[in-house]
Amino acid sequence: MDTKELLKKVRKIEIKTRRLSDHIFGGEYHSTFKGRGMTFSEVRQYQFGDDVRSIDWNVTARYNEPYVKVFEEERELTMMLMVDVSGSEFFGTKNQFKNEIVTEISATLAFSALQNNDKVGVILFSDRVELFIPPKKGKTHVLRIIRELLEFTPQSNKTDIGEALKYLTNVMKKKAIVFVLSDFIADNYEKTLKITGNKHDVTGIRVYDEREEEIPNLGMVQMMDAESGVVELINTQSKKVRNSYTEFYRERVNYFKESFTKSGCGVLDCRVDESYVKKLLGYFKRRG
Repeated sequence: MDTKELLKKVRKIEIKTRRLSDHIFGGEYHSTFKGRGMTFSEVRQYQFGDDVRSIDWNVTARYNEPYVKVFEEERELTMMLMVDVSGSEFFGTKNQFKNEIVTEISATLAFSALQNNDKVGVILFSDRVELFIPPKKGKTHVLRIIRELLEFTPQSNKTDIGEALKYLTNVMKKKAIVFVLSDFIADNYEKTLKITGNKHDVTGIRVYDEREEEIPNLGMVQMMDAESGVVELINTQSKKVRNSYTEFYRERVNYFKESFTKSGCGVLDCRVDESYVKKLLGYFKRRG
């Protein structure tokens, strides 16, 4: 992708997702994800109805009349976007690939955080951490994140969600809002997720294509595993073959939902041909 085409794509995504974050998600994001706590703002004279426990006795003694401490919510938060860039994300039978929807969702979340003056960081992962962009504020930073999501080429096509979660735990010492975006056709990450969920506010967003849910009867078909690169001739006429694949797929989906739920994390499903806007908004409202 040349620079001109890349900038055009970045601009297109910025216009679409920023409008969504400004007019739809900004308020919902603010009410859903609270600040780390209360921080001291100022002192003022005591008013009838104030909590006596908030009286500042040093200032009261100095002015010989009651003063109270005023606190406000510490709003600044850090959002981490953990994005699966493995080979299976480059699949789609409708208008867009999974990775394109993932990019739009990530941009929408990033602009929502930007609107609330929060920091945003990114971890792109396959079976290893491919790229870590430390959390920062600002539009320029968010646009850099979008550029990376659009043009980044991973070194590996495989997936290891547990490895990415371990990395997050090591680099993020303070609590963060974490969105893990993947198709979650993986397993063996529940133990690490529990540790991450105890420290951070984690939501898993599963982006999938309806054609992944089952194999249609198309006769003998040559298929390639997007992550291993292995090509095999598959007899899709065989009911046993189709049922075996469907069972495998459902096991992965159930593992995703059960692992995240047991770990106290949020769960969200987004099919590529459905409105992720409605899904995100509904999720924010349920959480708010």
